[in-house]
Amino acid sequence: MNRDYPLERVRNFGIIAHIDAGKTTTSERILYYTGESHKIGEVHEGNTTTDWMEQERERGITITAAAITCFWNPTYMGLDVTDKHRFNIIDTPGHIDFTAEVKRSLRVLDGAVVVFDGVAGVEPQSETNWRYADDGKVPRICFINKLDRMGASFERSYASILDRLTKNAVRVQIPIGLEENFNGVIDLLKMKAYYFEGEMGNKIREEEIPEEYLNDAKKYRAELVEKIVSEDDNAMTMFLEGKEPSVEDLKKILRKATLEVKLIPVFAGSALKNKGVQLVLDGVVEYLPSPLDIPPVVGVHPVTGEEVIRHASDSEPFSALAFKLQNDPFVGQLTFFRVYSGTIEAGSYIYNATTGERERLGRIVRLQADEREEVKKVFSGEIAAAVGLKTARTSNTFCDENNPIILDPIKFVEPVVSLRIEPKTKADQEKMGMALKKLSDEDPTFKISSNTETGETIISGMGELHLEIMIDRMKREFGVQANVGEPQVAYRETITSSAEAEHKYIKQSGGKGQYGHVKLTIKPMEKLEEGKKIPKNVKRYDHFEFIDSIKGGVIPIEFIPAVEKGVKEAMERGIVAGFRMEDISCELTFGSYHDVDSSEIAYKIAASQAFQEAARRAKPVILEPIMKLEVVMPEKFMGDVTGSLSSKRGQIEGMEDRGMLRVIRSKVPLSEMFGFTTQLRSMTEGRGSANMEFSHYEIVPPNIEKEIVEKRKK
Repeated sequence: MNRDYPLERVRNFGIIAHIDAGKTTTSERILYYTGESHKIGEVHEGNTTTDWMEQERERGITITAAAITCFWNPTYMGLDVTDKHRFNIIDTPGHIDFTAEVKRSLRVLDGAVVVFDGVAGVEPQSETNWRYADDGKVPRICFINKLDRMGASFERSYASILDRLTKNAVRVQIPIGLEENFNGVIDLLKMKAYYFEGEMGNKIREEEIPEEYLNDAKKYRAELVEKIVSEDDNAMTMFLEGKEPSVEDLKKILRKATLEVKLIPVFAGSALKNKGVQLVLDGVVEYLPSPLDIPPVVGVHPVTGEEVIRHASDSEPFSALAFKLQNDPFVGQLTFFRVYSGTIEAGSYIYNATTGERERLGRIVRLQADEREEVKKVFSGEIAAAVGLKTARTSNTFCDENNPIILDPIKFVEPVVSLRIEPKTKADQEKMGMALKKLSDEDPTFKISSNTETGETIISGMGELHLEIMIDRMKREFGVQANVGEPQVAYRETITSSAEAEHKYIKQSGGKGQYGHVKLTIKPMEKLEEGKKIPKNVKRYDHFEFIDSIKGGVIPIEFIPAVEKGVKEAMERGIVAGFRMEDISCELTFGSYHDVDSSEIAYKIAASQAFQEAARRAKPVILEPIMKLEVVMPEKFMGDVTGSLSSKRGQIEGMEDRGMLRVIRSKVPLSEMFGFTTQLRSMTEGRGSANMEFSHYEIVPPNIEKEIVEKRKK
């Protein structure tokens, strides 16, 4: 079975944006125009294809990233093009509580369409998503949507992209009219006007630019051409000699610059009013990468640790990354994976290099949101889902067993809000453990732990809405009824100075005894300077560093991992109030051993005790999560809102106008923010809205620390 289309005509891209900017509406139009859907679903009617979960349709928001496969025949404005392009699209959530979905999607996608609200412009989650795309060096194009809405301004939204996201954005289109007068778009490269007719806007009419828009179009085109030619020496020389490259040449240079994230084309339209979406799809074909345009994927050999490179080719050994798990009520667990090289067939065995296990790959499906089409073979550059893999988890690498590779795992942010949860009945108790495990396998930012002292089960997530959705899913999908406690803040502990401690663990009990002796020095962990190499004796993790400075074998090498394990276990229990400790550098400087009595358990206990002694001397403190908060409201409520934020230990960082509204940007401790949305509604007569995301951890003031410690004791 061979590939039915060439790799250069594949586009893997995501649709990302702030909540309510129109991502799902844009996805629905894409499905319609590509022929995958014959009826357009609307978010406000709760019948969209990509928002298929009950909770998504009830709330009108996207919760889980939905994968769509469709085919697009580029219109190129009336030209008859018969080269169909295959699109693998992921419609991602815009709410900060589900940000993990965006992060994991961008890890496996080659490009992105970033959607902006034509009234609000850049919003908080736009910035977060943009940062994720920057981290992954993901090429992108922008779509300024909702230009039919009252208060819409293409220029203001474009200026907010330049001001808050990147100076590399370039207009390739401008709108014809705004608000209720928005009729079409002007292509600045071709210098033509395009109107969208027919009930669904699927007839595109090309005309000359209306007289009243000609001067603006000429001015913005000159800006665009200048920015494009500055990316190519030959074109720049030609331009300085007074000659302009052809439209085709300009597009080639713009494509190359977009792939290198040096320029970012900006499109205009209104998905809801069916204007401009087809031209965005043409933009995807023209400017976003195929799997052949992105650098080869780099991983490591699981045994030797050497760097391994895989190119996007069907003839290379198979390699793929599992980026998402999803429980399906009809077929069981779906494991979404992106194939980077080689091919895999249904019915063959799949090797999981991360776990070292082999599993039979019974069925492979290609997805259109909640509907699935079974396929026999998946090729390089494709996104598909495996049915029924039992041991696969997010970030696992699948590969050819004879040519193993482990790809970089996806990094997720730590959860910041926790709840106590308990089953309502004995029957619920048995089901609850299974339900929580399945949900946490699906979502790496949803964590389950148990408090050993109280025996309580604690669930942690990215926000109150995140946990609310998970509890709702547990009830609907798994039939589990549960009682939940008050939201808890995920505090952390750290040290503010250095200290050392020594501990000998000696136990005699008749026969063989126990002997472990270690000396540790701990200090606050420093940030790693860019380009600086980590010495061989240093093991560095996200929030912990272990340095092995043992000389002359005073502690045998086989006991060193036990020392590290003992320190890590002590860090989990904390010193001040029992919260997990972070950002600590621990150096093992000295110790001794006994020929007969030394054992791993003895060194683990000795290290744990020594660490606790040192941590008590190193001025330990409690850290609390600080949230980045943006509040949008009419001006008359400014005084009440700023007063409320000040009373919550908030630090106001800036204020600005957004159309007819005022925006306050601030940093506020999470512990003060529970129930804030409800307070804001009553303060602003229901006209205010807030968006909150995790910013960083900060030392809590002494009076608050005292309260936290007393609460924990109780």
